[in-house]
Amino acid sequence: MSAQETYENVEKSLQERGQSHLLAFWEQLDADRRLDLLAQIQRLDLTKIDQWMADLVKKPTFTPNCANFTPATSYSPDPAGPEQQGKYAKAIELGRELISTGKVAAFVVAGGQGIRLGFDGPKGNFHISPVRNRTLFQIFADSIAAVSRKYRTVCPWYVMTSRLNYDRTVEIFRSNDYYGLDEKNVFFFQQGTLPNLDPDGRILLADKNTIACSPDGHGGSLKALHQSGAIEDMKNRGVEFLSYFQVDNALINIFDPLFIGLHVLDNAEMSSKAVIKTRPKEKVGNFCLIDGKVNVIEYSDLPDELAERRNSDQSLVFQFGSIAIHIINRTFVERLNAGDFALPLHRAVKKIHHIDDQGNSVESDGIKLESFVFDALPLASNSVILQTRRSEEFAPTKNRTGVDSVETTRQMITNRAADWLEWAGVTVPRKSDGSVDCLLEIAPSFALEKEDIREKLSQIPEIKLGDSIYLA
Repeated sequence: MSAQETYENVEKSLQERGQSHLLAFWEQLDADRRLDLLAQIQRLDLTKIDQWMADLVKKPTFTPNCANFTPATSYSPDPAGPEQQGKYAKAIELGRELISTGKVAAFVVAGGQGIRLGFDGPKGNFHISPVRNRTLFQIFADSIAAVSRKYRTVCPWYVMTSRLNYDRTVEIFRSNDYYGLDEKNVFFFQQGTLPNLDPDGRILLADKNTIACSPDGHGGSLKALHQSGAIEDMKNRGVEFLSYFQVDNALINIFDPLFIGLHVLDNAEMSSKAVIKTRPKEKVGNFCLIDGKVNVIEYSDLPDELAERRNSDQSLVFQFGSIAIHIINRTFVERLNAGDFALPLHRAVKKIHHIDDQGNSVESDGIKLESFVFDALPLASNSVILQTRRSEEFAPTKNRTGVDSVETTRQMITNRAADWLEWAGVTVPRKSDGSVDCLLEIAPSFALEKEDIREKLSQIPEIKLGDSIYLA
C-alpha cells in the first residue's frame, strides 16, 4: 500500500469516529513526521477507544453494586491457636525454601517521577533514608543483596519504568554500578501508554505530529511483563513467583517467607497484603469479596455509607486497605496474556499539556485512562490476603510534607529501627511523649528482620539522645 493510500484509509477511519483533527496539521509536516504520525494513529485501537468514550468519558462516575459484595477476610499477622501456628511455621519453612532455590523474584513498578516530592527525576532516585540519605532504589537493592546472601541464591530484580523515565533509570543504575548487584540479574522494561482524551472524547495531540499519551497504570505491568520478554527471562531462570511492590514504599519487605508460603499453601495465583485502615475514607483500596472472589474497590468509589459502617466492636466493616504488595504467579501472568487480555480501565480527570486547534500549547482538564493491577485479583483461581502492620511494611512517600510524605517515611524508618532494637533489648532514647529522640537506620545487611538483631548485639553502640546511628 502506498503512503497516499495509507493516509486516505487513516483519514477515512478518523472521520468516521470524529477524530479527524489528528491530521489537522498534516500540510505543515515534513515526510518523516507524517510517517511518524500515521504510525502512531495506526497503533491506536479506534474501536476500543469508541468503547472507552461510551463507558468512561460519557459515564463519569462508577457506582459499585453495593448489594453484591461483602468484606474480605484475611490472615492475621499473628497466628491464633496451635493449628494456625503450625500452618504459619510450615508456610515460613516453605517460603524460605522457595527463596533459596531461586523461585522468587523482586518486581518493582517504578514509572513515577518525583515531581510531588519537589524532585526532578525518577522517584526511585529520591534520597529518603534518615541517616545515610540512601535512595529508594538503593534501599531495595540492599534488601535484594542481603536476601541473596542470606539464602545463598540469586534473586533477580525486574524494574518496570515509564517511557518517560526509562533511559534515566537505566543510567542511574549504571552510574551506581547497579548498587552492587550483578547487572545480568536486573531486567528493565517499559510499561505501555494510552492516549489522552478531552472531555468530549477527542484524542489530544501533544504537538502537531505526536499523540498525547500517558502511562497505562500499574495494571499495565501484567501485559508489559509478557511483551517485554521478562516472563521468558523468568522461565529461563526458573522463577515461579513475583514479589510485586511500588517504588515509593521504603519499608517494603520484598521477600517475606510467611507471605510466600501462605500463598503457595493455599494454591493462590495472586495474593495481597493489607493494613487496617486509619479512617473510613483513607486513600487506599478496600478489599471485599464479590461472588467469593477477592476484589479491591477504590476509596473514591466506596459509598460513604459503606465506608463508615462499623461492626459491634466499632471496627470498620470494610477495614482492610490495599497497600500494593502482591505475590503473583508467573504462570498466572502467562495465562492472562494467552488471549486478548486487558484489565478494565479507570478514568482520571487531570491537567494535560497539549496543543489546541490552532496549534498553540495549552494545559486544560482532560481524561487519562489507566488500569490497576488489583483488578487482576478476581481473575485468579484463588487469592490470599495477609494482614500486616503498617509500622513494619508500609511507608508510602507521595508528598513532600504532611500525610504519606518524605517526613513521615523518614520517621517511620527510624521508628521501625527503634522497635526492632528495643525488642532485642537495646535501650533507645525517647522523649516524654514516647517518640524516638534520635535518628536510626538499619541496613538490610545488618538485619532483614528483628530476630537478626539479637545475633549482633555486640555490634550495637550505646545510643544517646540526638544520635544518628546507622547499623550495617
